[in-house]
Amino acid sequence: MKIHIVTIFPEFFESALAVSLVGKAIESGDLVVEFHDPRDRTTDVHRSVDDAPYGGGAGMVMMVEPLAKTLDALMHTHRVLFAAAGTPLDQHAIDRLAKMDEVTLVCGRYEGVDHRIAEHMVDEEVSVGDFVMLGGEVAALAVIEGVTRLLPGVVGNPVSIETESFRQGLLEEPQYTRPASFRGWDVPEVLLSGDHARIEEWRAEQRRARTVAVRPDLLPGDDGIASDD
Repeated sequence: MKIHIVTIFPEFFESALAVSLVGKAIESGDLVVEFHDPRDRTTDVHRSVDDAPYGGGAGMVMMVEPLAKTLDALMHTHRVLFAAAGTPLDQHAIDRLAKMDEVTLVCGRYEGVDHRIAEHMVDEEVSVGDFVMLGGEVAALAVIEGVTRLLPGVVGNPVSIETESFRQGLLEEPQYTRPASFRGWDVPEVLLSGDHARIEEWRAEQRRARTVAVRPDLLPGDDGIASDD
């Protein structure tokens, strides 16, 4: 898979892309990441990529021309712009992006991006949460992490992906490892029993209970939780 990142701060990604499974995926060639700096498409001596907004207002806005010229060479890819007004990013979106051959992640800065980019140069706008950050680089890293772990061969045990949170509409059950007792905090007895049927029943109960307690919005209306309809 190839991921293009449009950013004025390519150095932001250096250490994050060099470690863990993402770094291994890049080293093996399963993932290719390329950077595109809009400053390289500017014409003034200051390499300006922002300007004051029309109509007045606080802050600066990323100009349409450098971004559009950068994206002209990436129109064959699926282009994602990170924006607070975008569609919430979820596991379904990550699954969808992971199936694509080439994805472009557009990282805005300042007060945002000239809206003509959203209207004419990208395929979708995505938000990673109901909060505002300095730019889209952290959001881009979140997508890269989420997508990379779904690429064939990247995660050692693919079964772990099938049972994690947000699969089958439920959160994942609690996980424990050694020691069985620590500071008086004991691992649930059922997990030490060796009875796989009981363990699976416990895990199913925990997935359901955890989702009801923490994220009831994930459950359909017929589970006793009000739906969005």
